[in-house]
Amino acid sequence: MKWITRERPKIDRIASPWLIKTFVDKNAEFIYVPFSDVLNKAKEFDAIPFDIPNVEYTHYEEKSTFDYIVKKYKIKDPAILIIADIVRGADTDRHDIAKESAGLLAISAGLSYNIICLSVLTPNYFVSLKSKQI
Repeated sequence: MKWITRERPKIDRIASPWLIKTFVDKNAEFIYVPFSDVLNKAKEFDAIPFDIPNVEYTHYEEKSTFDYIVKKYKIKDPAILIIADIVRGADTDRHDIAKESAGLLAISAGLSYNIICLSVLTPNYFVSLKSKQI
């Protein structure tokens, strides 16, 4: 599957692709384009748009796109549920949800032009949480 969203990813647009590649489709491809081009390019590339308004894979109420993917694909892994709280807190400016949210926001702001770096951090955080036998 191809997925498409707006360029310069931060938090949800970095964590969600990792979640998709890890739990939904290991062969997923991700395309980043200017916000105004997402829907047209989605049709052109036969890609699933995400983390923009008025598409299926987006924010609902106070939940992030990451949360939606967890729910839709019935991901029950305890480490992912913790990461979902952290991502939601950082992405929605609700840092009270998880103490790590403010740190994730700071990291992603500094890495917003380099998805590869946070793509490395997210799976390592997952492994770290798994090793704690949560």
